[in-house]
Amino acid sequence: MKSILKSGFLFLLISSHFIFISAKAQVKQVPIARVEEMANLPQPLKIIDWRQMALRFDSVVYDFKATGQYWPLVWMDSTRKNFDQPVMGMYTAIGDVRQGPAHNKGMFHEALANMGAVLGASLVGIDKSNQEGLNYVAMLKNYFNSDTGWDIMMNNTAPEVALLGGGYGRDWWYDVYPNVLFYAIYEKYPATADFDLIAKKIAEKFFKADSILNGNYHYSYFDYGAMQPKTNTICLQPDAAAGHAYVLYAAYKKFGDPRYLKGAITAMKALDQEKINPTYELLMPFGAYLAARMNAEEGTNFDVSKMLGWTFSGTAICREGWGFLAGNWNGIDISGTVGSTVDHGGYSFLMNTFDAAWPLVPLVKYQPEYATAIGKWMLNAVNASRFFYPQYMPVEHQTLPELAEVTKGVIAYEGLAKASTFEDRYLSLKAPVAQGDGPKWVPGKNPEVSQFSVYGSGHVGIFGSIVQETEVEGILQLDLNATDFYAAKSFPSWLFYNPYPIDKTLSFKPSEKVDIYNLLTQKFIARNVSDSVQFSIPALQSTILLAIPAGQKTRVRNNQLQAAGSVIDYHYHRK
Repeated sequence: MKSILKSGFLFLLISSHFIFISAKAQVKQVPIARVEEMANLPQPLKIIDWRQMALRFDSVVYDFKATGQYWPLVWMDSTRKNFDQPVMGMYTAIGDVRQGPAHNKGMFHEALANMGAVLGASLVGIDKSNQEGLNYVAMLKNYFNSDTGWDIMMNNTAPEVALLGGGYGRDWWYDVYPNVLFYAIYEKYPATADFDLIAKKIAEKFFKADSILNGNYHYSYFDYGAMQPKTNTICLQPDAAAGHAYVLYAAYKKFGDPRYLKGAITAMKALDQEKINPTYELLMPFGAYLAARMNAEEGTNFDVSKMLGWTFSGTAICREGWGFLAGNWNGIDISGTVGSTVDHGGYSFLMNTFDAAWPLVPLVKYQPEYATAIGKWMLNAVNASRFFYPQYMPVEHQTLPELAEVTKGVIAYEGLAKASTFEDRYLSLKAPVAQGDGPKWVPGKNPEVSQFSVYGSGHVGIFGSIVQETEVEGILQLDLNATDFYAAKSFPSWLFYNPYPIDKTLSFKPSEKVDIYNLLTQKFIARNVSDSVQFSIPALQSTILLAIPAGQKTRVRNNQLQAAGSVIDYHYHRK
């Protein structure tokens, strides 16, 4: 055995393997207060196979011949709104009496469900543009509301059914978020007919709206047909600026139009200038992500720390208490799930939890100071999210354990509450209570099984594409590129968080001969390796590893470490 001390690392050369002990991370970690309240190692600990769950959801739900009560969960809508083609409908919740081919002309279905399921499947490698002869990607065009003149993606295909569900022309996030989803799907399927035209029209609408708003996003929604901001009884939603900025920045990266960059910057400035927490539903994490990314790529100076605080803290005013939950309820850690921190003592939702990972995990590529905080949050969120599913939640903590079979193992409860949010039933259940709001949507008509959320469960591919287990229980390997849409060409990058009070050693097996860079120590830790490499993560700390094709020459430009025309480290000047 031969030992060599280089650059602050102890390398032990054993055959062709390196074992090294890392020095103290050079990039000082910044805590997030809410994450500090979460367990380092949540209990009971069990990491399910989220990729497999996503694959199973797709194969089970996209079955027009599925048998069983309340199945199938999909149907064809032939009303041909906006585009002269049929579109697949998907239930929002199991058994919703307003949906299906026999109700409301078959046209009540939501983009949140349909787009989320297409994106989730695509993220785990399923080609939704050609699945058993059907193009589910092209079908999404029907949500582009050209018939109304709004010319953006919306949560329904037409206003005739909009009042049956949430959002649509009165609740801003519902109108913005389908466009965020669309741009992600568009990156996956850029050759889809009409997608270029749709994407440009959306970008034009958002750019013009941002110009009209002129830094003031204090409205309930924006009428993209009349091009006027509006207020109603729904909360003012200044965090819609984050959604506008996300779409415009994606459009800028796609089309190169500097107007879109200008719009993204002005929208982010509007968000950055807010004095109190403007969080409403699920757009604030995208604001934090954009702050980090645009600071790194465009030289802006947005306050990442403030936006992350708003995202996590639960200090929202209008949408009182909206944020990330932290706590252990009767021996079950529910920390990391996302929703109301105050409703019935806390009420989190699966879709919000899945979707928060989309922007927050890749954020650490651009702002690695938050690697440990985001890694710790993700471990908690990934662990707790299994409890939304009836097969993983103890029966004494769920409202419908006797009806679990109807979910076929792929549909989860909509939420987890500290106490039943129903005023007349399930009141004896102890926290956490797995339940859903479906029966409240159509009181007396929607069945109890409508507590099982199809729309939330369809977003599972976000976790499925990001999360892998390692050989050390509780240490996850998080893919930082999986949901970093419209990013510059990036090297494979992973975040590892060590939840233990002692250092842990893991193995890393590259798929080709590579040089391995640790973004937190800002050092190459191995070069020209193709065999398994062992690396150490300090206690309660994190590591970010990048795999760069072996032998690439590096250079420092504008305080960025680069190789092969791509950025390795956006902040290489830290010393």
